[in-house]
Amino acid sequence: MSETTTQQRGRRKVMQGVVVSDKMDKTIVVLVEDRVKHPLYGKVMTKSSRIKVHDEDNTAGIGDRVRVTEPPSIVVATSWRFALVAEKSGLGTGILDEPRMTGFPL
Repeated sequence: MSETTTQQRGRRKVMQGVVVSDKMDKTIVVLVEDRVKHPLYGKVMTKSSRIKVHDEDNTAGIGDRVRVTEPPSIVVATSWRFALVAEKSGLGTGILDEPRMTGFPL
């Protein structure tokens, strides 16, 4: 049964990017970078886009590398669904929260 439904709706896109904002409830903003070749000159360029992703459990944090999939549209503003955290970042875990050593006395 799953094979026939996949053939009917086609293959869904899967993208990977970095979370740049998680301030909204159940929504994160992911920066996705894509390398494309210029059609005339042949130079490889990096194009980036920010997409809004639906994150039901608010599990992703800023700096996390996440994988997102393209579901049927949930809300008008979010056209992607959060799939999984590919790599957690060190932001907000206490690693970078300790005071930094600088050359200036406090």
